[in-house]
Amino acid sequence: MATLVFSAVGTMVGGPIGGAVGSLVGSQVDAALFGSPNRQGARLKELDVTTSSYGQPIARHFGRMRVAGQMIWAADLVEHSEVLGGGKGAASVTNYSYTASFAVALSSRPILDLGRIWADGKLLRGEAGDLKTTGTLRIHTGAGDQDPDPLLLTAEGSRCPAHRDLAYVVFEDLDLSDFYNHIPSLTFEVIADEGFDLAAILGEVIDDTDAAVPLDGFLGFSNEGPLVDALSALDPVYPLDVDCAGTTIVIGRDRLQSSPIALGEATTAVEDGEFGAATGFSRSRAPVTEQPLAALRYYEPARDYLPGIQYATGRPSPGEPRVIELPAALEAADARALVERTSRRLDWSRDTLSWRTGELDAAVAPGSLVTLPGIAGTWRVREWEWRDTGVEIAAERVAPSGTAMVPALATDPGRSHPQADLPLAETLLTAFELPYDPASGTAGIARPFAALSSAQANWTGAALYADRGDGQLQSMGPSGRTRSAIGTTLTALGAQSPLIFDRTSRLVVRMADPAMQLASVNARQLAEGANLALVGGELIQFAQATSLGDGSWQLEGFARGCGGTEDGIAGHALGEGFLLVDGRAVALDPALLGTAAARSVVAIGRGDADGVRAPIALSGLTLRPLAPVHPRRTVLADGSWRLEWTRRARGIQLWQDGVDVPLVEEAESYLVTFGPVDAPLAMWTTSAPSTDLAPDMRAGLAAQSPGQWLRVAQVGTYARSASLDLCVLN
Repeated sequence: MATLVFSAVGTMVGGPIGGAVGSLVGSQVDAALFGSPNRQGARLKELDVTTSSYGQPIARHFGRMRVAGQMIWAADLVEHSEVLGGGKGAASVTNYSYTASFAVALSSRPILDLGRIWADGKLLRGEAGDLKTTGTLRIHTGAGDQDPDPLLLTAEGSRCPAHRDLAYVVFEDLDLSDFYNHIPSLTFEVIADEGFDLAAILGEVIDDTDAAVPLDGFLGFSNEGPLVDALSALDPVYPLDVDCAGTTIVIGRDRLQSSPIALGEATTAVEDGEFGAATGFSRSRAPVTEQPLAALRYYEPARDYLPGIQYATGRPSPGEPRVIELPAALEAADARALVERTSRRLDWSRDTLSWRTGELDAAVAPGSLVTLPGIAGTWRVREWEWRDTGVEIAAERVAPSGTAMVPALATDPGRSHPQADLPLAETLLTAFELPYDPASGTAGIARPFAALSSAQANWTGAALYADRGDGQLQSMGPSGRTRSAIGTTLTALGAQSPLIFDRTSRLVVRMADPAMQLASVNARQLAEGANLALVGGELIQFAQATSLGDGSWQLEGFARGCGGTEDGIAGHALGEGFLLVDGRAVALDPALLGTAAARSVVAIGRGDADGVRAPIALSGLTLRPLAPVHPRRTVLADGSWRLEWTRRARGIQLWQDGVDVPLVEEAESYLVTFGPVDAPLAMWTTSAPSTDLAPDMRAGLAAQSPGQWLRVAQVGTYARSASLDLCVLN
């Protein structure tokens, strides 16, 4: 076909650029002979993925494009194992994870930087350069003096090239947990240039070329094949009129003109078969093409570089519509303006003429803009030939300047659902103990928990560690990705009796994320344990939650001092932590935490540079008996006082009529004290929920220190309860 012939001739005459131009001319001749295809340009790819094939060309990229690249080096997957649990006879669990190290070539010309990275369609690197998973990323821009990557140099030694003039990236120890333990399919947002024109595309391949043709609206362009492919892709929207007459090949000569060149009068010819025998010119207007330009496909940055399409205005024309496939990134408005200008230019260029003149003007060359005496409009020279009858010029009509200016048209880039590019989320952590629960635990084993959350929905969990108080961290496994409802109090909760339902207090809290919700419950749900919350050092239940907007909630209707936390009722302050205690908290291994007062929990997430540490709130609550209640005094016949109280039991929330609560401790024992709590003046034990004080004993204690309280506490198997005030001795 003509393409092959013109390409071969062009290469012999003009070298690489001649071959490219010849191939381009040949394709135009083919179109004239056989008709144009309904689709121009290589079909745009939806989205390539990273491959690893020997001999595959590495594309050159200009501006900003989303590309796949070629994997050029990879190491074996590295397995990591971690043993969890196993304390106090419990079964241990081994968790396995995998990391990968590999290199991907991006561009066969240097780039400026790298933007976002997608892995299996998910955002792996954000606009700010933050990796969404653990691992190290190194970017090599392809500078002519760049050094070998240290990882590749260590692995390959003296065989490792520096890959100069090749832009590539190296992932080191990339965590594959989010990708089902395989290397994901990657695409990269390459930032090759701040701006570029046609000269940038040609100049790196061919010297002595004047091709500073502005590519208005182009944000990016990719060329994966020979140079003719790039020229063929651009020619439909930016006509590439080539002048090879001088020592420098000039493309788009009209840009060098400040005004059109006025040609001389037409010259007639006397030979048979010549055009314009009487006038010296001939003019014609081609019919509407059978395949009118209808649409332009391109890469849409607003849709993460997925292909987009814009249509030219006008009524439908006969024949199958023609679509231009342009491997360039454009905004929707620029793409719409480009297809509109191209459609108008093609329509005006149907008006052609042949002009013969006896004057030779060296400034007239293919691509020059000229005016003709007696003929309106501006014309672009397509070709010229010097013959014995004169200089014969073939030209086409140029759209008037007014029609070339496309007004702002309504555009739509199309619908997409891009993944939110959020910064790495920081972890919020609250560690605490819960009271003994016969349904889910053993009376002699503590129930520590960790509630983790974040102010951002993209939080991916954290690794949990136990610090027994000696600074050594022991792994307790992952937290999972479920966020607990954590917030901060904006008002202080006042002190109220734990014995009655608190209907007067109000508490305003602000949740860490406004999307976190609280709900109101009825009395039955409240009795079943709903809406349990940790505020400071007190466990409460709330019945009513009212949204105040902006993540703030007003809570009302409280059960106070739940689970034996009466000591935390007093002393609330602004800015205390708030936690909704529900099934989202993570149960911790008490054997790993130990029992030291300085023990704590550490959480390390992807957004936590130094880790988050939290002491154990309500430490010892599980094993500590509940304080006795209902103190009573009876005066006996001999004047003695019988002091009595009612025992409570750990894990027993409901009072049953007619029976005592079960004895959870190994033995029933109480410690009665007189005087200050920290330094009692007298104490004794009793195995029954009562004690008798003879008159002389009362008198002796009162004389020793009048006005002091007599108190009682239950002595449990593992701890002693808080004290109950019985009476004052005076």
